[in-house]
Amino acid sequence: MFGLLRRARPVPRAPLLDLRWDGRELRLACTPRALAAIALELDGCHFATVVPDADGRARFAFAFAPSGAASAELLPRAGRDGAALAAGPVRLEFGRARSLAASAGSRRAPLAPLAASRLVPFGRDVAAREVVVVVPVHNAPALVERCLAAVRAHLDPATRVIVIDDASTDAAIAPLLARAAGFARVLRNDSNRGFTATANRGIAEAGRADVVLLNADAEVGPNWLAGLRRAAYAADDIASATAVSDNAGAFSVPELERDNPLPPAWTTEHAARANWLHAGLAYPELPTGNGFCMYLRRDAIDAVGVLDEAAFPQGYGEENDWSQRAAQRGLRHVVAGNVFVRHARSASFGEARRAALGRAGMAVLRERWPQYESDVARTLFSYERLVLDWRVRRIRADAGDRGVPLQRLLWVGEGAPAWRDAEVWNLRANGARNELVHAGRVVAASEWVARDPEPSYRALWDWLQLHAIEALLVREPRASVAEILCGLLGIPRLRIADPSARSATEALRTAECLPPARVPPTSDSPA
Repeated sequence: MFGLLRRARPVPRAPLLDLRWDGRELRLACTPRALAAIALELDGCHFATVVPDADGRARFAFAFAPSGAASAELLPRAGRDGAALAAGPVRLEFGRARSLAASAGSRRAPLAPLAASRLVPFGRDVAAREVVVVVPVHNAPALVERCLAAVRAHLDPATRVIVIDDASTDAAIAPLLARAAGFARVLRNDSNRGFTATANRGIAEAGRADVVLLNADAEVGPNWLAGLRRAAYAADDIASATAVSDNAGAFSVPELERDNPLPPAWTTEHAARANWLHAGLAYPELPTGNGFCMYLRRDAIDAVGVLDEAAFPQGYGEENDWSQRAAQRGLRHVVAGNVFVRHARSASFGEARRAALGRAGMAVLRERWPQYESDVARTLFSYERLVLDWRVRRIRADAGDRGVPLQRLLWVGEGAPAWRDAEVWNLRANGARNELVHAGRVVAASEWVARDPEPSYRALWDWLQLHAIEALLVREPRASVAEILCGLLGIPRLRIADPSARSATEALRTAECLPPARVPPTSDSPA
């Protein structure tokens, strides 16, 4: 009897008539012409909208589990935020073709790594790729100061920064950039050349390095550059990777083309770390990048050329045109959803002029690339993008329960610190198994075979990416497998003087950032 109660059929509410699930595809039936759209809410957050046909039927296929968990709670609604079309949530079990059951009201599963994660191929040395951050500047000193302070706070020691003043007229810019000369190379245009020509100057000054174009009204957070670089090198045919933002048009999350406020009391650093930990690595694709924070691979620049400063002198279309030229050569552009960068937008021009420049740029794009807008429409609501936006909604919805997101650190072997102001994950050996442990729970495990250690190395390589490890803690460097793999991925190796310190804040204050380990790995176990 109790088993039957637990498997009770969901009760649809009119005009929804039926709801069926085959483990991958959801099928819905409603009274014909009664609903313009049905919104699908997963785990209490909007996921997608489906439109019934003339017979009142609709379907939606889940390519992979959006949460990374085995199940999710579904509630159909009469449009987004509309009336519920069922008496309560029903449980979808991904990959299991069984009758839908009314949810027992259990707590929703935490977000987990996605089955469709796109990882850097094993052994690829992405950290060795030189990167130059190019920041064109024109007035708006308060935002420029915020931008450069954030870049400096989250700068890889090996990364160069080039700041180019495009003949600013605000007197506050010169002393601000003089202070920035302590960590960046500062250049100045003799006359105002416009954003595109200034960006091209930065690309040329970067030499053979990859380039990140960063707007001076953007504010980066932890792991931003590592995340962009990994996304850009997740496959050989990727030309660019663009961050997501609170206010960057098609790259805004979780709501497109809107200004998305952060949860109360959250800073840019909190939002950036939350995306890093939980947004996932599915990397949706678009036919363009966005120059507010866009990573350009040097091999793509070599193939495509620089930005077209004649057609787009003030910007607003130059990166779209470049992206289309790259696509013509079979190259792709990805959205690095785990990289969040805050964006003020229109700081140099203001809304009215930005709108005018946008219209002018779009006219050129339509003439050159007639299929551009249809390509955007086709990819903007891809399944991967729906998952990304939904996961950010979940992150924000969970913010009140979880508190601020914490730095995720890795400790190898015994003696892992127990700090409350950081997540310390432990890689340990347990007999013939290597285990990744957090909060007393084995998160992942692999078998260790001395005569064939590569599978365990590959497992660790994947874990470092899937579980968003930010730094490796060591007492003394020894070029272990874990240290070498972290070095290839650009995960910093920090020597901790006192693992028994009362907090991560205290221990990291005196930590030494060691150079990457580059010795070829031996047959040692990763743990």
